[in-house]
Amino acid sequence: QVQLVESGGRLVQAGDSLRLSCVASGRTFEMYAMGWFRQAPGKEREFVADIVRRGGSTYYANSVKGRFTISIDNAKNTVMLQMNSLKPEDTAVYYCAASQYGLGHVLVDVNDYDYWGQGTQVTVSS
Repeated sequence: QVQLVESGGRLVQAGDSLRLSCVASGRTFEMYAMGWFRQAPGKEREFVADIVRRGGSTYYANSVKGRFTISIDNAKNTVMLQMNSLKPEDTAVYYCAASQYGLGHVLVDVNDYDYWGQGTQVTVSS
């Protein structure tokens, strides 16, 4: 089992930056990759970014490419999401996820992930 705890979400203004963190505990050595998803009210959960633990390959949704950066600190079992130039449409609950059996570095489906955090709210005001 792997437990994930997100932090860093809060209310910000459009154009601001914010960094989310996700700390993993438990059988973290079994994790292949980590990802961030988000879910806005009334919408489905959508992929934001992922990173492979060994090698550090990353992949981003088009909507955040160039603004968001995912990184990982394997020693601390922590994955971060640096979000710059935030827009009101970035408002959502952001979820951290861990993939145990993924392949490649394009893990964009919720079914690619085995463990999920509880989420952290990011609200961007205009």
